[in-house]
Amino acid sequence: MSDVIDRPILAEQVAAQSRLRIIDCDVHPSIHAHSDIEQFMPKRWQQHLRTYGSHLRTPYIGTTPYPRSSPLIARRDAWPPTGGPPGSDLDFMRKQHLDPLDIEFGILQVLDLFIFSQQNLEFGAAIQRAINDWQLAFWSDRDPRLKASILAGQDDTEFAIAEIERCAKIGRYVQINVCPRANEPLGRRRYWPIYARAQELGLPLGIHVGGYGGHAPTGGGWPSYYVEEHQSNAHTMAAQLTSLVLEGVLERFPNLKIVFIEGGFGWIPSATWRMDRHFEAFRSEVPHLKRRPSEYVKEHFWFTTQPIDEPDEAKHLRSLIEWVGADRLLFSSDYPHWDFDDPRYAFKTPLTETERRKIFNSNARALYKL
Repeated sequence: MSDVIDRPILAEQVAAQSRLRIIDCDVHPSIHAHSDIEQFMPKRWQQHLRTYGSHLRTPYIGTTPYPRSSPLIARRDAWPPTGGPPGSDLDFMRKQHLDPLDIEFGILQVLDLFIFSQQNLEFGAAIQRAINDWQLAFWSDRDPRLKASILAGQDDTEFAIAEIERCAKIGRYVQINVCPRANEPLGRRRYWPIYARAQELGLPLGIHVGGYGGHAPTGGGWPSYYVEEHQSNAHTMAAQLTSLVLEGVLERFPNLKIVFIEGGFGWIPSATWRMDRHFEAFRSEVPHLKRRPSEYVKEHFWFTTQPIDEPDEAKHLRSLIEWVGADRLLFSSDYPHWDFDDPRYAFKTPLTETERRKIFNSNARALYKL
């Protein structure tokens, strides 16, 4: 009997007792209204939020990195009947996503208020702390399937460390999230204290696409179109992978685990091949690296699956999965966003039962100690 599944698994075709439950590593909850998080903020910052709102590291006021045809980057059917933005109604999330798709655990990724992109770092820190408390009170406490992440803006390293330690004492967060678009590349030493704390605590470092670093999102400048902006997410993640490896972060922190979220994984082989080639030519410039870049990548990084870069021929995707490694992929749906991946149809290339079990469940279970 072949162990290859050559078509999507439909829920009604699988017996409940043998059904593979899913760990979704990219679920976006949203605040229903600012009043939801105000209770977790000092009055000084509540007033600041009401009076001034966000002051972001982007040159254009009122611009948003998503098309008007998909407000809040959301699926049209994800707007809750009770009002509020997509992802803001737990009961509706249960009904539309968690229950029908048999999500065993969902890892929360909060994007509200452009948390990491605030010019006022003290205000940004107040928002991050409020959001961290809100994740537990509004989501994890009400549904144990939903696991929170510690949001820690790396450009205020002192606050980030304090917030990580505060949340770690609570003991209910499964990863530390930083932003891929910070003031400087993520490999810079100014951010190393965060990586040191993540390693000490044994928490993965999650890096979800998005945010504003105050710089153009592409190496060629500011894009004209949403499609260019969306494409640039992969460029950003490739740049940060390069920075983290070549600056020596993984050599300094040999037990650090890093999860790239919503950046895709089609670009990883070529980025790694290029680094290896250049490392051979310029290794005297980076004597702090003891091994080829690809070895660090294969040992320290995990990648969520959405958006899957799908070539016309399924065999090419299979080759890609084999190169990156089924051990390094974590299923993610990106619910409730417009480019959501339904786990029943996410892979159009055959997966073995072992690969499917790893990607949809056991890799995340081990990484996040669920």
